[in-house]
Amino acid sequence: MTIETISAHASFGGVQGYYRHASDATGTPMRFSVFTPPQAKEGRVPVLFWLSGLTCTEDNFTVKAGAQRVAAELGLIVVAPDTSPRGEAVPDDPDGAYDFGLGAGFYVDATQAPWAQHYQMYSYIADELWEVIGRGFPADVTRAGIFGHSMGGHGALTIGLKHPEKYRSISAFAPIASPMNCPWGEKALGGYLGADRAAWRQYDACALIEDGKRAKELLVDQGDKDQFLETQLKPHLLEAACEKAGIPLTLRMQPGYDHSYFFMASFMENHLRWHAARLG
Repeated sequence: MTIETISAHASFGGVQGYYRHASDATGTPMRFSVFTPPQAKEGRVPVLFWLSGLTCTEDNFTVKAGAQRVAAELGLIVVAPDTSPRGEAVPDDPDGAYDFGLGAGFYVDATQAPWAQHYQMYSYIADELWEVIGRGFPADVTRAGIFGHSMGGHGALTIGLKHPEKYRSISAFAPIASPMNCPWGEKALGGYLGADRAAWRQYDACALIEDGKRAKELLVDQGDKDQFLETQLKPHLLEAACEKAGIPLTLRMQPGYDHSYFFMASFMENHLRWHAARLG
């Protein structure tokens, strides 16, 4: 395993780095960022995996979320991967839309041509990146959490629910709560997985909970002025699924906030502290 350092920057006593490696899962080079706190000089520290939303790369969270100061204080490694494979051989939405193809991998393992060759983002995040971070950085992957925004919130919920042995804590900002029941999700799941909606259930947090997946607790922040609240995100579906399953869900409707990184930056410290308390 070879990890290429693209750049590294001193930040709050730690290092904010950008990296690249050859992915077996996607068959492409994959980029990711890692903030390594100063405490990692003394040994392995807990790690948080962040999954970004539609159109994002590894850079959006890294630059806009303002996570480094608090992560440095708490001694957390924070990893932010890209949202899809990229490269000349990687197909994009034929209509050039923002909600499918490049930047919109939806954290699934595609089964349909031409997407299946490279769009294996579920396996990349849940398995390969996990190994890359555990072997290449001073991360204690036995103390890991996962969180994300929008499409990435969907990814964090589904991957966390399916891998409780890997992720001790799960949170999300404005997640796509049930991709099976919104336009973004129907387009993505139908395109990547085909028309059989039964195959979609493994990538829908509400369906996973209905089918028996469990988490100790979930934290979700949602802006009540989010332009996608009723049409795409539908947090009430997650709320109902958790209530029926007995999963403790803290769903905080934040007055006046929209879908932007201004919303995430406003509550990022709270999420980091919430995860740190559960990771030890």
